[in-house]
Parts: sequence; structure tokens; C-alpha cells
Amino acid sequence: MLSNHAANLPSAKTIISTAASLAASAMVIRSIARDLIPYELQQYVHLSIQSFFKSFSNDITLIIEETSGLSANQIYKAAEIYLGTKISPHTDTFTVHMPKMESKISTSMAKNQELTDEFNGNTFKWRQITRQIESARSNSYPGQQVNQSEVKYFELRFHKKHKKTVFESYFPYILGESQIMKEDKKTLKIYTLGNDRYTGDYAWNSIKLDHPATFDTLAMDNKLKKTIIDDLDMFVRRRDFYRKVGKAWKRGYLLYGPPGTGKSSLIAAIANYLNFDVYDLELSGIQTNSSLRKLLVNTANRSILVVEDIDCSLEIDDRKSDEQILKKLTSSQTQIQTVTLSGLLNFIDGLWSSCGDERIIVFTTNHKDRLDPALLRPGRMDMHILMNYCTPCAFKILAKNYHGINNHSLFGEIEGLIDDVMVTPAEVGEQLLRNEDADIALRELIEFLREKKRQSDERNARNEDDKGEQIEE
Repeated sequence: MLSNHAANLPSAKTIISTAASLAASAMVIRSIARDLIPYELQQYVHLSIQSFFKSFSNDITLIIEETSGLSANQIYKAAEIYLGTKISPHTDTFTVHMPKMESKISTSMAKNQELTDEFNGNTFKWRQITRQIESARSNSYPGQQVNQSEVKYFELRFHKKHKKTVFESYFPYILGESQIMKEDKKTLKIYTLGNDRYTGDYAWNSIKLDHPATFDTLAMDNKLKKTIIDDLDMFVRRRDFYRKVGKAWKRGYLLYGPPGTGKSSLIAAIANYLNFDVYDLELSGIQTNSSLRKLLVNTANRSILVVEDIDCSLEIDDRKSDEQILKKLTSSQTQIQTVTLSGLLNFIDGLWSSCGDERIIVFTTNHKDRLDPALLRPGRMDMHILMNYCTPCAFKILAKNYHGINNHSLFGEIEGLIDDVMVTPAEVGEQLLRNEDADIALRELIEFLREKKRQSDERNARNEDDKGEQIEE
């Protein structure tokens, strides 16, 4: 009897064959449904099924997207930092970061992973979602390469009775903790203009800013140095004051003077002093005002926006003549530069200037007289700082930096020559760098300054002769 029953049971081979057939049929049906049923109807059915099952659940799910309009979503950024510290032994996959030139390792949730967090005895379930979507530009013409971009967001799931706790306690706690973590492990960065690897649009790329310049080592007159430090200190403590008077919390500096006078070093010293990241903006690489706005909105608070050589980097005159416009239209360039002075100024002190707090904007130029007066007025460039030729005070700082000496028998002659010769701190520093022996380096500096003075005297004599000849004519 038992043997007859066993004979009627299907063999393992039959079971596997049947399962494979069913799986193949399911895949065919799914493929046909995906191709024939409109995407909107698929989504409707999917959401209807989800809604049906959720009606029996007491959970709430919050969606926290990576971006909010044009700018980053601060809740997402804070959650990303906070959850990176919550990796547990039960987490299957997580991401480890250590960018080039950095020494600190950080972790974060990997794509499409889940973890559970406990807060005040309550359980909160997080899931990181990353989806690939086709760019709208990919359908512009047949055969064009499909561009894809990533959409990232967090799903936070919890019991509905904890809704008040989430918004009044949990989110503020995450924001506060993430800010502390960010400051504790902050590495100064310099951001430069690049392209998004998925969309090809403009994007900020960063690398560690490891510039050694400080106000102690800066070859600058001590009185001017103190003025700048006092102004920075006053700026960072006046948040409430700026809000009270109705001004955006920002400060503008114009650094002008000959090349080699330390403009870039001053920017690095300010960044190190305030612990602010630096955004190096190349205006010549941007095509439209809208692209400029998007980039500027995505700079972080507590940062320095730098536009070097503003007089050379972009033709920012809105009042172009018809001849200039025609010249650009008939040139071989396929795109016309449309970033305008008004577009830049609108972010500096227009309505867009309020998109961010505690920001410093720095323009540098070798030729202040070439700038449009609209750039120079207070409220745009609040402080104009002349980065001038080397002074005796600056020389002493350089001597201490390069050779560790505060005084020397040759200092008197060197200071006298520096008063008579227009020499930049960069030139003096280069001479001091040439020899490790302080005595030899100072003597060679004297010879260099004497030669500079001789050339200057000859040039002045020629100019006087030319003037005399003109008068006689």
C-alpha cells in the first residue's frame, strides 16, 4: 500500500521542471505587462495594493529627499551624517569613505540598506533609497546616449503615536548631533567647478584645503592685519544684528594690488582662522546666469566664495555695444557668454543674497581701476584691502618664517632698501628661500634689492630725460 502511494508522488525532477516553467511563465507575463500596460496604470495598481495593506498598519512613513528645490535638504544631510555613526553588527553593508589627502575615515549607510535607531525608548526604522532615472534630455533625438542620474532619499518608518516626538524631538536631536559630528571631524575643503558625472551639469568638486597660511605667518603690516581680524570677529558674532537691520549675513572683501603681494595667502589665512570652506568660482567656465545662481545657492553656510582676478575672468559689462554683440555672434564660438554683471550682483546683494548665512565673498584684482563701480560700493564689497609692496614689518615676518630670526645686523640696511624699492613679499620670500644659511640669504637679498634700486633709478632717469625732450619740442 505504501509503495503504491510513493509511486504516485511526483519525482524531484518533475517538481523542478514545473517550478522552472512557472517561473519562466511569470517572467513572460511580467515582461508583457510592463510593455503593454501604461506606466501610470502600473503605478496606480502598485500604490493601490500598498494602500490596501497600509490600511491595516499603525506605521507612518516619511520621505526625506536629498534636495529641496534648488538647494540641499538639511534634514537629509543631517540624517546621512548621524546614521553613519549608527552602523551596528547587524548591518550587512555600509560605505566607508576616506577622500584623497584626508586622514579620517567615515562611514555611511550603503545604497538601499536599512537600519534601526532607538531614541527615548522608541524604535525608528530607516531605509536609504537610491534610484537611477533617465534624464529628460536623453529623448532629444534618436540614437543619443541615454543620460542617467541618481535620486536619493531616506524612508523613515515609525508608529503613528510617535509623530509628535519625531518632529518636536527626534529631528531637532539629529540636526544638533550631526552639526557636532560635522564640526568635530571637519576638514577644510576647497571646492572647484566641475561637472556632475550623471547629468553633465555644473557641480562643485572638493579636495582638502591644506594651506599653511595663518595671520601669524602672513607678511603684512600688523596694523592692517589687526583691522582684518577685528572685522572678521565682529562679522561672525553679529547674526542677530544682521537680522535686526534686515541685511543678509554676509561680508564682502576686495583684495587689490600688484601680483605677488599675498592675496591668495590672505584668503587661506581667513579660511584657517574661521574654519570656513573655500569655493573657488571660475566665472569664465559658466554659460548662463541661471547656472551661476544654481551653483551659488549650493554653496554651504560658513564658507568663503572667491572670484580671483575679477577684472580678467569675465567680461561682466551689461552695456555691450552693438558692435561687440555682432562680433560675438559672428565668431566661431558655438555658445555666447551670457553671465552678466547684474546676474552676479543679484546674488551678492539682491534677493538671492539671502540664500545662506555667514558667508564671505572675496574678489581679487591686480587692477582696481578696471572694475565697474557697481561692484565696489558698500554692501557688495564692504572692505577694500590694498595688498601692497613689501614693508619693513612684512620683511621681519618673512625673516622669522624662513630663518627663525627676529633680529640681525643686516636688518637695518635691508629695511632702508625696502623703503626705497618696490618689491613684493613673494620676491623677498624667494630670495630668503634660496639659502638655508641666514647670513648668506640676507646678503643675497641685499644684492637683489640693490640691483632693483639701480634698475629703478635708471628707469626714473630715462623718464626724466623723455619729459625734458618733450618740453623742448
